[in-house]
Amino acid sequence: MSERSTQSKSESSRPLVALAGHPNTGKTTLFNALTGSRARVGNYPGITVERRVGEANLEGVGPVDVVDIPGTYSLVARTGEEQIALDAMLGLVGQRRPDAVVICVDATQFVRSSHLVLQAQEFGLPVLVALTMTDEAKQAAPDPVEMGRRLQCEVVSVLAAQGRGVAELNAALARRLRNPDRREIWHWQPTAWLRKLLDQTRAALPAEWPACDAMALWALMSVETGDELHGIPAALRQVVHLPSEARKHIDDEAILGRYAFMDATLAPLGHHQPDQSLTERVDRILIHPWLGLLIFLLLMFALFEGLFAGANPVIHLIEKLVAMAGDGLKHALPGSILAHFVADGLLAGVGAVAMFLPQILALFFFLGLLEDSGYLARVAFLMDRPMRAMHLHGRAFIPLLAGFACAVPAILSTRTIERRRDRVLAMMVIPLTTCSARLPVYTLIIGSLFPARRLGGVLPTQGLLVVFMYAFGMATALLAALILSRALPPLRSRRLPLVLELPPYRRPRLRDVLGMVWDRSRRFVTDAGTLIVICSVLLWGLLDFPREPARPSRDWKATIAQVEVTARPQLERAAEAERMQQSYAGRIGKLMEPAIAPLGFDWKIGIGLVGAFAAREVFVATMGVVYGLEPDAAQTSLTLREKLRQEKRPDGTPLYTPLVGLSLLLFFALACQCTSTLAAVRRETGSLRWPLFLFAYTSALAWLVSFAVYQTGRVLGL
Repeated sequence: MSERSTQSKSESSRPLVALAGHPNTGKTTLFNALTGSRARVGNYPGITVERRVGEANLEGVGPVDVVDIPGTYSLVARTGEEQIALDAMLGLVGQRRPDAVVICVDATQFVRSSHLVLQAQEFGLPVLVALTMTDEAKQAAPDPVEMGRRLQCEVVSVLAAQGRGVAELNAALARRLRNPDRREIWHWQPTAWLRKLLDQTRAALPAEWPACDAMALWALMSVETGDELHGIPAALRQVVHLPSEARKHIDDEAILGRYAFMDATLAPLGHHQPDQSLTERVDRILIHPWLGLLIFLLLMFALFEGLFAGANPVIHLIEKLVAMAGDGLKHALPGSILAHFVADGLLAGVGAVAMFLPQILALFFFLGLLEDSGYLARVAFLMDRPMRAMHLHGRAFIPLLAGFACAVPAILSTRTIERRRDRVLAMMVIPLTTCSARLPVYTLIIGSLFPARRLGGVLPTQGLLVVFMYAFGMATALLAALILSRALPPLRSRRLPLVLELPPYRRPRLRDVLGMVWDRSRRFVTDAGTLIVICSVLLWGLLDFPREPARPSRDWKATIAQVEVTARPQLERAAEAERMQQSYAGRIGKLMEPAIAPLGFDWKIGIGLVGAFAAREVFVATMGVVYGLEPDAAQTSLTLREKLRQEKRPDGTPLYTPLVGLSLLLFFALACQCTSTLAAVRRETGSLRWPLFLFAYTSALAWLVSFAVYQTGRVLGL
């Protein structure tokens, strides 16, 4: 038996603990405290949603697997994200059924948070409650022993960030695993009318589902016309197909029944109201319609200016190290194809993108701080009004903001939006936001072609241009949403109101933020690195072969040998230019040139645009490969930025001007040049028409805008 099979068998024999709870209840912090650094990241079976599993060691039990379930407010699942939480807690669709379920309950709002506990108990799950945020609740926190008595399950007070209560939780979890209580506990009683419906529905449940009243109630409340649930048999859909009034009555009876119990039994445990005075005072400013928006824009300006200016020294250092390594290899193995392959294929490709990793790390870090502090939820609330005007759901702002990091997880996060119409509309505009893969391209173009000046002697123009590109991407996304929602019949629909819970302000937990940065950055480097290596090797081959032009305009070797030494570099560059034009990549670029010349682009940029379809950041790697192949010894130590500045057209004028740079920036801002993004849209929509439409409309929009800007600039003499 293989090592992998042995490991899988060993892990499957361990007890499985599911960690659940509302969003912003400290679930991630508790997961980290329980598992330490022994967490691994994967996907749910057959699903693209991330699944984190870690290992915890419990005294008297041994190693157990802990799975972190996506945050959910309820087990009533009308969206794919909520169904994932239900499947994981019940062990459906081929997953293991947990041996215990730890539910995080926020002590500052323990009554409302306990609704999920009641639902889990109705399913007969062995529940254990972790009472979190007690430091914020202070005297308003309930007594865990009395709360456990009233809920009929053990409650443990935990401050995971400080390590308090973790040992007690481990001990309680060990007791729960040794004595799993799978009684179906109902804290309210259905009426005779609902009881009859439950009996009928339970008889129609699939054999592999739990045959219990809670499963029948879930089907009555969740399965309806237009839902997005998977694996629901047609026979069950027919049984639960009820008039809207009857369905509303079921919802009211179940929800009001649970809240009647919580209000009567749990609410008296809170002798004081949590002190929210500071949060309320800060919210008067940060969610003010105009002042809050101004603060948000200033914060974004400071963030992106810091990304550009602060990371520049590191970028220059990496540039120099990559250039020195390539030069050293070429001098050690002069004329070697292997040396050229490593220096111009691998180092010039991977190194050209790796130099921008500090900016990407910083972006993930700052977004993590904003998210963990509770500010991002305020931003979603603040942006609901302008987004409503653009026919976008308020919840779409978080995926749009996540698009600043990467469009792929942003598209996956649209699952938190209830309606398919709203999700598809968000997917169609998310690629217009400025993702981190565009940042290396922006930094290269702005740093190369736009002088480092200060507007009015105060504001740096390069930083302002970066902010403009981010603002341009967001503004274009909102405008596109407005147009698409009116122009496309499938996206026309009444907009639902925003329902959003604003968490209290909290000090960001540095360990959680750094863990998030590490996970996202590792995946970014792994995914992008694989693509870049493949594309760089392929592009190096396309650029370097054939090594001799098929039809040279002259005998270059003989010509160079006959002239003086001082004149040889110029002839060598001419020979190399001809060879590159007749290479496989040059031929592809030449074929593209008539279509992109009106935008100010030449065939070399065309090669970069082709490479960018694998991943946008590959454009930088491509340009590094292209310009790393020039033979002039005096040029080999120059950075890519310097080479771009010195590139000339046949008439001697600069090829890369600020106008060309602006045209290229706008093209990259609008074109969806990312096969991973298109694949994610295909996966989430279940159709080819939406990714094809996304690619077509963004490409046409990018070409038209770049054409208008470049041609207008030429007319104005820019």
